[in-house]
Amino acid sequence: MSALTTMTPTNTMPNKLLVTFKLDQLGEPREYRPAPDRVIEGDIVCRSWDVDSAKDGKVRAGVFESTPGVNRSIKGGTWEFCLILSGVAEITEDGQPPVTYRAGDCFIMKPGYTGTWRTLETVRKVWVTA
Repeated sequence: MSALTTMTPTNTMPNKLLVTFKLDQLGEPREYRPAPDRVIEGDIVCRSWDVDSAKDGKVRAGVFESTPGVNRSIKGGTWEFCLILSGVAEITEDGQPPVTYRAGDCFIMKPGYTGTWRTLETVRKVWVTA
């Protein structure tokens, strides 16, 4: 993901340490497609709203959305917490059985994770990376 984009938190007072963001007031997303070498199936369109960051950008939070398709997911050195807000995704860690996630489900992808992400119904999630 890129540096912070156009999202303005609901709480914009300087030096505030509590940041509130409303899912219906995220502003304009950054829209992109996954790298072609990671797409396995489909014409995937992703949208991302970077909401906040801390620790010089080492900890970040936002909202992500993806249309149906299948792509490789490679975390590298990043830890990521996800809360599915809507849609359905089947995530398969290499060498493990697939796991289906729906609205309300949470999961963590640890550093070094590799696998596939199959979006069955357009997915929207809240994410935190570190």
